[in-house]
Amino acid sequence: MLTKKKKIIVLVAMLLLLVVTGTLNIILNNSTEEASSDLNVDYSSSSFFATCRTDRTATRNESMDYYKQILNNESSSQEAKANAEAQINSLIEAISIEYSLEGLIKAKGFGEALVNYSSTYINVIIQSSELTEMEVAQIVEIIQSGTERDIDYIKIIPIQ
Repeated sequence: MLTKKKKIIVLVAMLLLLVVTGTLNIILNNSTEEASSDLNVDYSSSSFFATCRTDRTATRNESMDYYKQILNNESSSQEAKANAEAQINSLIEAISIEYSLEGLIKAKGFGEALVNYSSTYINVIIQSSELTEMEVAQIVEIIQSGTERDIDYIKIIPIQ
């Protein structure tokens, strides 16, 4: 057993650690708040587009891995394998179309562009505070020529 003197030493040491931890917590929280207030993050800048692309790629990679696991699993039915193969082909087609459309939009002189393509809709996010009717028409023309999709399924979103 610990003697009374040792118990007091342990208790004082723990109290000192608690005080040091609390002090460090306050100091670090204040410096973090100052740093975050100095940053003034602009979510409509290029970082927004980079983050969206990274998230999109990560999500697609997870989906691809899932479908590849189905294809490589010997216990998967032929129907499941055929469905997985179709989904992989669909993802590859969407990736190809998105990259192509983003490149064409940028080639027309627009800033950053992010295209999300699916079998039912196409969302286009453009780095611009405001788009004129002519600019919207140009973007729609690019999308329709690349996808033969009706304008009802195309949504253009400008962000600053």
